[in-house]
Amino acid sequence: MNIKSLLLGSAAALAAVSGAQAADAIVAAEPEPMEYVRVCDAFGTGYFYIPGTETCLKIGGYVRFQVDAGQDVNTANDSDWDAWSRVHLNFTAKSDTELGTLTSVAAVRVEASQDAVYTVNPGAAYIDEAYIQLGGFKVGRYYNPWDKGINGESDWNSGTQNTRMQSVGYFYTGSAFTAGIQVDELSRAEGIGGQNVGLEGIVTAKFGAVAFDLLGAYDFGAEEGAVRALVSAPVGPGTLQALVVYSTGLGDHNDNAYDNRGEWTLAASYAFKVSDKLTITPGGSYIWNANDGTGDYGSDEAWRAGLTVDYTIVPGFTAKVTANYNKVQTVADEFWDGFVRLDRSF
Repeated sequence: MNIKSLLLGSAAALAAVSGAQAADAIVAAEPEPMEYVRVCDAFGTGYFYIPGTETCLKIGGYVRFQVDAGQDVNTANDSDWDAWSRVHLNFTAKSDTELGTLTSVAAVRVEASQDAVYTVNPGAAYIDEAYIQLGGFKVGRYYNPWDKGINGESDWNSGTQNTRMQSVGYFYTGSAFTAGIQVDELSRAEGIGGQNVGLEGIVTAKFGAVAFDLLGAYDFGAEEGAVRALVSAPVGPGTLQALVVYSTGLGDHNDNAYDNRGEWTLAASYAFKVSDKLTITPGGSYIWNANDGTGDYGSDEAWRAGLTVDYTIVPGFTAKVTANYNKVQTVADEFWDGFVRLDRSF
């Protein structure tokens, strides 16, 4: 074999190898077109379509810093002031169906205080609301109509903290008239009521700029009820609101789950809008035959009066300051309380 033949053979071998490698070469796939998030304006601002679906999602919430003041307001060390923070996240999903708008809401809160130094639980994370609504049908954990109060921070709207329950309800909403009814789970310890239910009904009507609510509830376990009327009307540069509550109740642990502060409660406030940024709201409450703090009702009275100031620092960042003077039938009897709050909402 001469040199010429060797060179020709090597060239043929290299060509064969190169051809094989070319046949086996990896070709990069064409990138798939990116699906950008689409704005959904069918249910108001802030919604966007979940990619690949016709469901609209809205994410919002707020971050809060607050300093409370009042007699023994810090139960961890019996101090008269306490600072704490909260993160609130709200997820709302909506879609149109042949039976009406399908809505689901999941709201989560996480709170933290320096009291963690003294307590076992350094912070608290909990479900604020979790419910499903189809048209007027609503089921889950959500704020019931007793949570609605009047402007300001000086009213005693409901004597209990049971404004979020496991409930099933139906609500009709019209242009000037709404009505709803719901069944609530009422859960007490064994021996003082156990597992039972409550029933709520509300009617709301608007007469021009004046709004009127009539709310009633019955606690089947305690065999007690409560009725509340609330009216709201624009007066001058502000809004005047007033409510009255009548509640029956036993003087023991089995008292009314919807209101247990006293037999009669009257509250009023006037939200004076000084400017687009500043609102000043004086208000107060008065209770006849008040609960004395031990579960008994008598001829004693309880009342509070105070002032709330709301100020928008910049859009999305607000401040609230309130101070109230209280007279209640407890060991504290008469005392001041209030808070300073900063909210950043989004």
